[in-house]
Amino acid sequence: MFRKNIRCSLHILSLSTLLLTSLLPQVKADEIDDFLLEKMRTANIPGLQLAIVKDNRLIKKASYGLSNLQDQITVQNHTPFPIFSMTKAFTGVAIMQLAAENKLSVNDPISKHLDDLPKAWQPLTIRQLLSHTSGLPKILNGHWVDLISNGQPDPAWQEVLTLPMRYETNSRFEYNQTGYILLGKIIDKLSGQPFSNYIQKNQLAKLDMPITLAAGFAHTESIVPNQARPYVAGNQGKLKTVQITFDPFFRTAAGMSATATELANYAIALQQRQLLDEKYLKEMWSPTRLKSGQTAGFSNLENGYALGWQTIGREQHPAVSASGGDANSMVIYPKDHLTIIVLTNKLGSLPIFFIDEIAGFYYPEMKAENGWGLSQDLFKLFQGIKKQGFNQAITLADEMKVSAAFDVQEINLLGYRYVAKNELAKALEIFKLNVHLFPDNANAYDSLGETYAALGNKPEAIANYEKVLAFLPNNQHALKQLARLNQ
Repeated sequence: MFRKNIRCSLHILSLSTLLLTSLLPQVKADEIDDFLLEKMRTANIPGLQLAIVKDNRLIKKASYGLSNLQDQITVQNHTPFPIFSMTKAFTGVAIMQLAAENKLSVNDPISKHLDDLPKAWQPLTIRQLLSHTSGLPKILNGHWVDLISNGQPDPAWQEVLTLPMRYETNSRFEYNQTGYILLGKIIDKLSGQPFSNYIQKNQLAKLDMPITLAAGFAHTESIVPNQARPYVAGNQGKLKTVQITFDPFFRTAAGMSATATELANYAIALQQRQLLDEKYLKEMWSPTRLKSGQTAGFSNLENGYALGWQTIGREQHPAVSASGGDANSMVIYPKDHLTIIVLTNKLGSLPIFFIDEIAGFYYPEMKAENGWGLSQDLFKLFQGIKKQGFNQAITLADEMKVSAAFDVQEINLLGYRYVAKNELAKALEIFKLNVHLFPDNANAYDSLGETYAALGNKPEAIANYEKVLAFLPNNQHALKQLARLNQ
């Protein structure tokens, strides 16, 4: 049964759920829905679409909220969402398909396929373009997707050809759209057709993706039936409509629209080797290594970048992902035979950071409440705390402290997980641990003081806020809290 007291105009419009194999925990029909509705409420996400695949079967699809705030149009399962840079994943597959046809190797220098390139560009490889490790100059001016040279495509391209390289090739990761324009030129040349046609013919038309196929690559410039409107947080958090135009030569990097269900079909096709065989799929999903031997990506979570895809490298539940606009993410957990797709119409909602929580409904160890996402040493400590009790946190930490590496901010965030759940006694022990480990950190005392105050222990709250002022005499928050507590 669905809950009927859904607030904030969040409507669950359609939902189909199949039971998972008995090896996985059985998920109640409304648990994930409740989680996402709460996430939408707290992050002010107007509309969201979900698809979950397990063992190459679509086990859940759902739509929530509004695709169009102006006209109060609800999200449905057939509502296409602009997917922004998720388009790069399709470009990566296209390159690998050409590799499978022996038309290129990802280790080819781009000068093998393109003429009239600046001398510094000629030795760059297709792999380096795909993985954002080339060092190429940027064709965007840093504001949204605005091109240099007053936003005009031809002058922008001529200007970027004259700019110096930004850094030594393969020495670091830096997100760069110039390389994807070059990839489009390579696909055009080697396939004998525009890259958009190549992807439509060799990927979308082969699969059950009619809405994605019909939407094309025009993003929001053309009329796409039922398309969700993108929004962004404006002043004081109020949402405003976003209109982004992608020039056609830029659309290897962004421009497609899709539904979560059709992206689920795409993920299934990849894992069933319908588009690429094992050799090329494995290569596409292997992160590029820098000269240092390390991988690099957008964050500690997406800590590598492969060939059009991000990688989430970790010992347990490793994954690959395709994200776009900080609004959409598709995460494939190959070893778990699990895929989760979340599309939203709010830029900056960053579903990549809560998809693991959805996976946690099927693999409980992945839930934040069980310590998932913590650094290795804090995770080890956390497991001990859960077994022996939160009042043993300091003792257990002292046993580890000689060899452990703890971070004051990470422990603080862990404490606030319990504040958010109103489990203040547990939060108190975590904040006491933080003060014990970091006795010179004002923020640790501030969080401890706040929790004592919430528990009604004024003397301890006052003592900790006074500690804050000992380090930061003009800290306005501590001054205000002490004034209130001393009334």
